[in-house]
Amino acid sequence: MQIFNTETRRLEEFVPITPGEVRMYVCGPTVYNLIHIGNARPMIVFDTVRRYFEYKGYKVNYVSNFTDVDDKIIKKANEEGVSCSEISERYIRECKKDMADLNVKPATTHPQATKEIPGMIEMIQELIDRGFAYVVDDGTVYFSVKKDPDYGKLSHKNLDDLQFNMRGIAVSGEDQKRDPLDFVLWKPKKEGEPYWDSPWCKGRPGWHIECSVMSRKYLGDTIDIHAGGEDLVFPHHENEIAQSECANGKPFVHYWMHNAFLNIDNHKMSKSLGNFKTVREIDAKYDPQVLRFLMLSAHYRSPLNFSADLMESAKASYERMVTCAQNLDFRIGNAEAKELSADEKELLQKADGSRAAFEKAMDDDFNTADALAAVFDLVRFINSNMPEGSSRAYLEGLKKELVTLTDVLGLIVERAPQADEDETAWIQEKIDERQAARKSRDFAKADSIRDELKDKGIILEDTKEGVKWHKA
Repeated sequence: MQIFNTETRRLEEFVPITPGEVRMYVCGPTVYNLIHIGNARPMIVFDTVRRYFEYKGYKVNYVSNFTDVDDKIIKKANEEGVSCSEISERYIRECKKDMADLNVKPATTHPQATKEIPGMIEMIQELIDRGFAYVVDDGTVYFSVKKDPDYGKLSHKNLDDLQFNMRGIAVSGEDQKRDPLDFVLWKPKKEGEPYWDSPWCKGRPGWHIECSVMSRKYLGDTIDIHAGGEDLVFPHHENEIAQSECANGKPFVHYWMHNAFLNIDNHKMSKSLGNFKTVREIDAKYDPQVLRFLMLSAHYRSPLNFSADLMESAKASYERMVTCAQNLDFRIGNAEAKELSADEKELLQKADGSRAAFEKAMDDDFNTADALAAVFDLVRFINSNMPEGSSRAYLEGLKKELVTLTDVLGLIVERAPQADEDETAWIQEKIDERQAARKSRDFAKADSIRDELKDKGIILEDTKEGVKWHKA
């Protein structure tokens, strides 16, 4: 398996720290509002990475945090006249609902920043004791960037260039910095803000320290994979490396993975441009699985455009997979329970070739675009190889191949029943009655039954496999 490592800027063979296990940290959202579709991309991408590792037999410890103390949360709380915790807990619940709708698996651990303050204070003190951080008069604690000789290795930024760009920039409250590049580890409280006691002052942590602390606590000093959006490379992930390696004295991450930006109609998503879209807004118009399909239709390191046309295309493509699964279910329900024939065994072996192509794509830096192409090759094969009289075992074997691959991508092709047992039985009676009317050429009665079902929200489809139905 090859992974593109942001730090080395090349594909590298994946070798886990512990054989058979993967320790993975993914930066989560700041919970002050409903998540937008830009937030959804890394959630879906790295959930798929996790699913593929599990498919390959790895035990994955997957940690993704919620930043629940932040200037935006404080602003929202003050606007509504409620506590910061009320805002963050509300939007953590909403975020988890959106993640479930997108079929994103819950993390092994979802730590929250406010519940990890003691660990942050501990790591900050370690950095002070090791000479990598300092305290100024008002109790602010800064990390001394120049003390870390490896600073810039992830983003490949030159310290001299950064220093030049920062020269002459005066930031209120930061005049006691020893160097413009130094960043905050702890800052004093302000009126109307939540705060915690610390050895330096009453205050709250800087943003970067939380991920270093949570990663260490739940995954260890050195982890296999750290992931997030490409906007986090600098300064967030660069600062995480500095904090973690200077505090722990060990390498922090073996493989850095970053997904590219999501654009809206070829423009950067922005509230000021009026093209800001939440997951909830999109889910009101489309099955959430359509959004997930769109997110996986491009390689995660490629920019992805969101548009109405592309969503419609994704919807049609996703429906092809669902229809294939439904056709199989229909045929399985009417098939004989008999042994596989020699021809069927050969066909199943050919179908297994799609799995090989799928794995080849996913082993190549999780190329979900090519993996989807392999799935559609399988769909075409299935649609062309379901002859009358096929055994149930053969059809079930085809369905297993389809569901196995789509499940790795988190795409649900097996839809739950749309009616209870009694309603389903009544619908089937009506379908049988209609079929009998058609056979006797009583088309008026057949049309009347179709209209009766339609009035109750049941839509019939006459297909070559037989009569199918779904609710409108």
